[in-house]
Amino acid sequence: MAKAAAVTAGLTAAGAVFGLVRDQTIAHLFGAGHDSDAFLIAWTVPEMASTLLIEDAMALLMVPAFSHALARRAAGRSALTRREARAQDPVRLLVGATLPRLVVLLAAVASVLVVAAPAVVAVLAPGLPDPALAVECTRLTALTVLSFGIAGYFSAALRAHRCFLSPAAIYVSYNVGIIGTMVALHTLWGVRAAAAGVAVGGFLMVLVQLPAFVRNVGFGPPRAKKTAPRSQRDRDRPTLIAFGVIAPVIFFAVFRQSQVLVERFLAASLPPGAISHLNYAQKVAQMPMVLSLMICTVTFPVVAQAMAGGEREKARRRVEQDLALASLAVLMGTALVIGYAPQIIQVLFERGAFTHEDTLATASVMRVYGLGLLGHCLVGALSRPFFSTARPTWFPAFAMGAGLLVNVVAGAFAVGWWGTYGIAAANAAGISTTAVLLLTGLGSRIIAIQVRRVAVSIGRLGVAAVAAAATGWIAGPKIPDPMLSAALGCLLVPAMFGATGMAIRALEVTALPGQISQLTQRFRNVR
Repeated sequence: MAKAAAVTAGLTAAGAVFGLVRDQTIAHLFGAGHDSDAFLIAWTVPEMASTLLIEDAMALLMVPAFSHALARRAAGRSALTRREARAQDPVRLLVGATLPRLVVLLAAVASVLVVAAPAVVAVLAPGLPDPALAVECTRLTALTVLSFGIAGYFSAALRAHRCFLSPAAIYVSYNVGIIGTMVALHTLWGVRAAAAGVAVGGFLMVLVQLPAFVRNVGFGPPRAKKTAPRSQRDRDRPTLIAFGVIAPVIFFAVFRQSQVLVERFLAASLPPGAISHLNYAQKVAQMPMVLSLMICTVTFPVVAQAMAGGEREKARRRVEQDLALASLAVLMGTALVIGYAPQIIQVLFERGAFTHEDTLATASVMRVYGLGLLGHCLVGALSRPFFSTARPTWFPAFAMGAGLLVNVVAGAFAVGWWGTYGIAAANAAGISTTAVLLLTGLGSRIIAIQVRRVAVSIGRLGVAAVAAAATGWIAGPKIPDPMLSAALGCLLVPAMFGATGMAIRALEVTALPGQISQLTQRFRNVR
C-alpha cells in the first residue's frame, strides 16, 4: 500500500505538472479570448468523458466488478486444472462479456458526436457569437469518448489487480500528447491544434496501459466449445447488469460533471474571456483536490474487496482514515490557493497573450472556487464506498442531483449580479450540499462511520485552513516578486496551518508526524 501510494503520488504530481504546462501553453498561444473560449467549449466533451469513463462511472462500476471476479477466482481455482481455470476464469469472462460491447457502444457514441457537433455546441454555449470554430474543435475532441472509455476500463481492471503504475501514468501521457501537438501544429491549425492534441493524448492513455493490461488481465478466455445450453453459458458469463449498479453510477457521474456544463452555459453570454477565466481558475484551484484524492484512488480496491468479503469493520476504518487524510491535504492546499491566488496565476500564466487583467480576473474567481474544494474532495472520497457493494444504491445520484439543482438555481440568479464570481460561488454551494448529504447518508446506509466525529475533525481542519489562508492573503502582496512570494507561501501556509491545528488540537495534525514516519518506514520495508 505504501509503495502504491508513493507511485501514485509521484505520477499524479507529474501529471498535474504537465497539466499546468498544458494550460500555460494554451494561455501563451491563445490567451483568454474567442479562440480559447471555442476550444474550451469543445473541451467540455473530454471533460465529461473523463468523469464518466475514467474517474467516476467506469472506476466506480468496474473496480468492484473486478474485485468480485478476483474473489470468485480465488475461491474456485483450487479444484481445477490450469486449462479449466483459464477457461472458467471469472476475470477473463468479465472482460470477454463487457469490453467488446463497450468498444462498440463508445465508437457509436463518438460517431454521433462528430456528426452532431453543431447541435452540441448550440446546447453547450447558445450565446456564442461565432460557433464555427467550436464545432470544428468539438469534432476532434469527440474521439476521446472511445479512447477515454478504453483507458478507463484498463485503469479499473489494473487497479483492482493492485497494479497502479500504468493507470497513474495516463495523465502524463495525455498532457504530453496535447502539448506536443499544440507546439508542432499551432502555426498551421491555430487552436484546432489543441483539440487535435486532446485526441492524440487520449490514444496515448490507452497505449501506455496496454502492455500491463495484457500481462495482468488479458482479453478473455479461449473460445470454448458450445457443449452447454445457451442459457447456461449466458448465466456463467458475468455482465455489468449482474452487479445492478449501472444506472445509479451513470446518473451520479453525469450529474457531477454537469456542473461544468452549467458553468459554460451561464458564462457563454458574458463578455469574451469569461469561460477562459473560469477554466484556468478551476484547473489550478482543483489541483489540491486531485492530489488529495490519490489516497482514495489507491485504497478504493481495498474497500471494495473488504466489502465483498464481508469485512465491514475493516472497510469502516479505511474510509475514516481516507476522509481524514484527504481533508487534511485538500484544506492545506485550499489555504494556499486562496491566500496566494494572484501570485500563483501570475507565475503560471501571465505571459504571451495572457495579460495582467486576465491574471486579476482569474485569481479572483479562483479564490471563490477555493470555497468548494473541500466539498469536491469529500464527494470524491465518499462516493466510492457507496459503490463498493453489489447492491444498487441511488443515494449518491440523488445527493449529486440535489447539489446540481442548487448549482443551477444559485448560478442563474447570481450570474446577473456577480458574473463569473456568481458562477464559481454557485459551484461551491452545490458541491458542498452534495458532500453534506453523502457524509450524513453513508453511515446509515453502507458503512457505519462515526459521522459526528468525522465532521468535528473536518471542522477543526477548516479552522486551521482559514487561519493559514488569511495569513497568506495578508503576507502575499508584501513581496513584489510573485515567484518569490508564492515560494515563501509554500512554507508559510503549511506552517500556519500546522501551528493552528496544534493549538486547537486537530487530531489529524497532531498525529501527522507519526504517520509520516510510519509511512516512510513501511515504504522502505516494501522497497
